[in-house]
Amino acid sequence: MYRFIWNLYRFTENKFQFMESKLLTIGQVASIAGVSIQTLRRWDKSGKLVSIRQKKGDHRYYKRFVVEEFIRDNTSDLFKSAKRWAVSKSESEIPSLFYCQDISVFQARLSKLENDLGKVERLKKMFPLITAIAGEIGNNSFDHNLGNWPDMSGIFFAYDLIKKRIVLADRGQGILKTLRKARPKLLNHQEALKVAFTEVVSGRAPEYRGNGLKFVKKVIMSNQISLIFYTGDAILKIKEYSANLDINKSNVYLQGCLVLIKF
Repeated sequence: MYRFIWNLYRFTENKFQFMESKLLTIGQVASIAGVSIQTLRRWDKSGKLVSIRQKKGDHRYYKRFVVEEFIRDNTSDLFKSAKRWAVSKSESEIPSLFYCQDISVFQARLSKLENDLGKVERLKKMFPLITAIAGEIGNNSFDHNLGNWPDMSGIFFAYDLIKKRIVLADRGQGILKTLRKARPKLLNHQEALKVAFTEVVSGRAPEYRGNGLKFVKKVIMSNQISLIFYTGDAILKIKEYSANLDINKSNVYLQGCLVLIKF
C-alpha cells in the first residue's frame, strides 16, 4: 500500500512538472508575441488570449501551443508583418516565433522548413530547391551584415504552407551599400538589384554580395517558384519559369531587404 501511494505521488509530481514545462509566463509570451505585458493583460481581460490562473490575483500562465496558434492565426499575412518590421525602428515589433537573431537559429528553422516542405506531396522533387533559395537569401543577410547591422541584427523568417509562401526580411545595409564596396560606381538601388541578379561580383571579402542571387534566379527559371525582392526604394519581380527581371521603383523605402517567395 505504501509503495502504491509513493508511486502515485511520483506520477502526480512528474505530470505536474511536465505540465509546467508546457506553460509560459506572461513575460515569455510577451517576448514570443512581440507585445507588451500590458497588452497581454488587456487581451486576457477581453478574452482575446486567455491566461491560466487558479484564482484571481495569481500569476498568469499560458499554454505554449495556444500561444503559437494564436500568433499564426493573428499573423495571417506574414508579408505585411515582415514589411511592418522591416520599415520600423522598434526592436519589439517582431514575434520571436519569426525572429532569427543569429545564423544558428536561422539554420535550425531552415531545417524545419525543409522537413515540412518534404511532407507536401506535390513538392517531393522541388522542396530542396525551395529550401536552398530561402537559405541563400537568409544566409546573405547574416554574411553581408556581420558586424555592420545599422540598428537591429537578425532576420524575420516565416512560412505558410497553406498559402505556399516564404517571407524573409532584414534591417541590414541593403544591396546597394553592400555592392558599392565592390562596385563604387553603382548609381541607385534599381541598378544594384540588376547587378546582384545578373552579374558575377568578384571579391575576397564576404560582404561582396550578389553571387548567390544568380543561383536564386537560375532555380526560379526552371521551377514553379516566383520571387518579389525589395531593397532601398527598388522592387524586383521574377515570375515562375522566367529569366526576365522586372525591376522598378518601389513606393516604400527599406534600408535592408524584404523577400517573398511563392511556390
